[in-house]
Amino acid sequence: MFTFFQASSSCPLFQQTNMKSMNARIIFLLNMILFLRKNCNICNFSIEQRSLCIPLTLYLTLLIAAFFTFIPLHSHQINYTPYFKRGLANVKLKTQYSDVISQSKSMSASDSERNKLISPPELLESIFHKVDEDNDELLSIDEVAKYIHFKTQEHIENAMQENYGLFMTIDTSPRNGLVSWDEYHNYFLKQNSMPDEYIENHEERHAGLDKKIRETISRDKASWFEAAHTDPDYLTLDEFLAFRHPESSHATILSLVEELLDKLDRNDDDILTEDEFAQLKVGEAGEALLSQGEKERREEFRNLVDANGDGEADKKEIVKYIDPKNPRHAREEAITLVTLADTSHDGKLSLAEVLNKIDLFLGSKMVDTARSFHDEF
Repeated sequence: MFTFFQASSSCPLFQQTNMKSMNARIIFLLNMILFLRKNCNICNFSIEQRSLCIPLTLYLTLLIAAFFTFIPLHSHQINYTPYFKRGLANVKLKTQYSDVISQSKSMSASDSERNKLISPPELLESIFHKVDEDNDELLSIDEVAKYIHFKTQEHIENAMQENYGLFMTIDTSPRNGLVSWDEYHNYFLKQNSMPDEYIENHEERHAGLDKKIRETISRDKASWFEAAHTDPDYLTLDEFLAFRHPESSHATILSLVEELLDKLDRNDDDILTEDEFAQLKVGEAGEALLSQGEKERREEFRNLVDANGDGEADKKEIVKYIDPKNPRHAREEAITLVTLADTSHDGKLSLAEVLNKIDLFLGSKMVDTARSFHDEF
């Protein structure tokens, strides 16, 4: 046996054969057979030698056949697309979104820690100087609007990234591309430092939990059923986004578009005219009366709703109008903040004026974008 292996390993063909070539493999296999035939003449062997050589030859033949059968000529390029479509995660996806989760958590943690470590006046003063681009110690409407728009975009982008990673993290029992209420609820309890024994055996009403946590669970359950359009017990990826960050969900925006059309589209053609937008329906008969600020609403329709200027707004134009990322929302909030806090009536805000309305600004998108959005939705 030792002589056979020694002879095989010293064979020039064995050493020089290119294992990446099919032709070389075939030649190697044929020469190996010839070698066995030449060096293992069974007829000249004793009974003991035959009993050893025959099983050895069969074993090596099967081993060589298996070697050439299962080792591919080229590395396989695995297509993971079907797994993505079914919501199954491979290692690369899990690693990728683990990084996203870490980044999102670190960004959220840094903002939260900053808000907790310093007092509200210090926080507002810090943000005031960030907003004051021209360093004139006054905030104009344009500066406030620009900063709010930036914070809105940042919040929505982070929310969408964090949502994808969190969805993949929670979807585990089983990993089927859907998140069940039980999966999310167990995750929520774990995030609130509940022990594993309680998570596995808790009662539905959570009578022993803190009142604030119970209220959060009730709100979550109501939001869950509102977002679950396909199945009340499960959420798809976009439904999960609508559940946690409705301001970032396209489905939520489309729902708001439908509500607007339902209120203003009098002829049910899914198109808004300037008259329909400017004149509101009141009364049981639905008669159209001139609303307060009709002139302003007509200007708003022409400048902000009717993007192509044809006198009508289709669903695509209304979606852009309602989208929270539309700069008009930031400008409207900036005008509101300046109007309410500008005691000097110069159209700008000083630091003293901002601090005089501390609660107003702490609840605004200028300071706490996430809370402001979630209060709205």
